[in-house]
Amino acid sequence: MTPLKPHVFDVNRIDVSEYTGLTSDSRMVKPGMIFAALPGTLADGRSYIESALERGAGAILSTPNVSDFLRSDLTVPYFADDNPRRLYAELAAKFYPHQPETLVAMTGTNGKSSTVEFLRQIWVHAGLNAACFGTLGIQSPRGYRSLTHTTPDALALHMTLSELHAEGVTHVAMEASSHGLDQARLDAVKIAVSGFSNLTQDHFDYHTDAEDYFAAKTRLFTELTPKDAPVVINVNDAYGQRLAQTCTDLGQKVIHVGWSGEDVRIDEVMPMASSQKIDLIIEGQRHKIELPLAGEFQVLNAVAAFALARETGVSEAKALEALGHLHGVAGRLERAGQTAEGAPIFVDFAHTEDGLDKLLRSVRPHTLGQLVIVFGCGGDRDPNKRKKMGRIAAKLADKVIVTDDNPRTEDAATIRKAVLMGCPDAIEIGDRAKAIQAGIEQLGPQDCLVIAGKGHEQGQIVGTKVIPFSDVEQVQTALKALYNV
Repeated sequence: MTPLKPHVFDVNRIDVSEYTGLTSDSRMVKPGMIFAALPGTLADGRSYIESALERGAGAILSTPNVSDFLRSDLTVPYFADDNPRRLYAELAAKFYPHQPETLVAMTGTNGKSSTVEFLRQIWVHAGLNAACFGTLGIQSPRGYRSLTHTTPDALALHMTLSELHAEGVTHVAMEASSHGLDQARLDAVKIAVSGFSNLTQDHFDYHTDAEDYFAAKTRLFTELTPKDAPVVINVNDAYGQRLAQTCTDLGQKVIHVGWSGEDVRIDEVMPMASSQKIDLIIEGQRHKIELPLAGEFQVLNAVAAFALARETGVSEAKALEALGHLHGVAGRLERAGQTAEGAPIFVDFAHTEDGLDKLLRSVRPHTLGQLVIVFGCGGDRDPNKRKKMGRIAAKLADKVIVTDDNPRTEDAATIRKAVLMGCPDAIEIGDRAKAIQAGIEQLGPQDCLVIAGKGHEQGQIVGTKVIPFSDVEQVQTALKALYNV
């Protein structure tokens, strides 16, 4: 077959009014739509071009040459780009051109969900019509609705932004995952401010190594954030410091935050029963606030949200005032209940070595007795972190119970065995519900139980099936069985 010549490489020459829509799913193609045939890690969209044509696709968007995937010459327009995902995102923005006037994108390994939700709460406290979305779904004045990905597919993302604009939302904060950044899902989004929390080992089933992972995160700042837009960076770790220097070299306004922050510095944290007293040094001035949340990592998230709010026009006084009224995020050190003797039980999403380390270190100052943890590691995900997470649990908790956490298509016992290499003295209970009950049964009056890994999730993935399961509900079921409460 003669190699095809693309009709256009410039998105500005495509008149979307000539087409009925856009999709990257051949099963969703309707007559007159543009089908984006995107190469992927699990499936190659170019293999479905013929199927899309049979459904009436009005144009094909793909790589510069798709001849090998066709039985005959194309009879519809063929739009191509060396980076078809970027072109797909740019087209999505043309089909759905509206978005809230102020958009903040937050990236990093841990803390994204809490930071964007805290930012939303600060905006609302300041009287703004605000929303946020990511791992926990969409939270807007209209209420909650779910999402399938932390950073949605480019088309779904622009549809979401358009819907929020139509609702009258003026300020929106979104999570920017490394997958989403690498796959150009955020391209063509108009970003006002970007933020970075930290970078630790995660998603190495997708990224080749830490540098590849960091490069994906960095793209938000070097390619997608306008050079005149401010960026807020937690400089506690080496990656944050590197990123801050990169942005400074680009001429961007960099707000340094965290324990080492030059602009917003955490000077002291005093844990209380269910809150924390914090001393912040902001531009050289000391401010004392009480954060109504447990866990030192929540201080970092709240401080990042404060800085992002200030850079989007909220007054410093109003943003500081809002910190005293924040409420926690589902599955992020969420208090799921307590025993009859008053021992608290927390559920958290921590599923990385760094996340587990921060979680346990954060809970320890609030715990007078023993700290008990129930956790596992996911299947079909980075296996190198399993032993490391076991070591962290053994080091920072007094009692450890290793259980299952979304084994997916891997053998659950094999995953648990790998975790136990790091914590050989732990108790092994594969059934997560039984593990949670066992953890509760071990609690004394001044002890604390942390159940880590799943957080807000409502299912346990076994094989390819999702079995309904909620850590919070299991805690309440176990408490009722044990104490009839």
